[in-house]
Amino acid sequence: MLQTENYARAVFSGRVPELAEDELEVRVRHRMAGQRIAVPYDLVIHESALRIRVGDRVGSRAQLDKLLGLSEADDITMRVIPFDLDGFARAGSAMTYVGGPVAKLDTVVRDVPHGSAFIDSEAQLGAFRNRFRRLEAVALDPQRSRDFINRLAKEL
Repeated sequence: MLQTENYARAVFSGRVPELAEDELEVRVRHRMAGQRIAVPYDLVIHESALRIRVGDRVGSRAQLDKLLGLSEADDITMRVIPFDLDGFARAGSAMTYVGGPVAKLDTVVRDVPHGSAFIDSEAQLGAFRNRFRRLEAVALDPQRSRDFINRLAKEL
């Protein structure tokens, strides 16, 4: 939901094993189609994800600009965990927690080198819910997060 088309293409181009061109384009189109879903969205992004240049400098700047635009939306709450946060090493790897009014239908999606893993067992979901709450609690507030992303974008 957060990626520009060029950023998504760069992400999928780095997969191992390498994707055929037609498969790569299918995945990019699918990723872009998912952005049309309008739901409340709370996210926490570690500074490392903001600094990694998946593509080139221009693509990275465009990606940060997109995040800045999305951070202004009423249904999106974006927070950043900066590198200099003392005593916090729990950022780990990316996850998407999809939750709703019926907690037993929640799902966690984790992108892994060979595809996506879907997690829906109650014990694991409970652990991911707690993890996300801890991430939200230590992250910068939304305004400071926007300022942080804006500063990174200007550095490019």
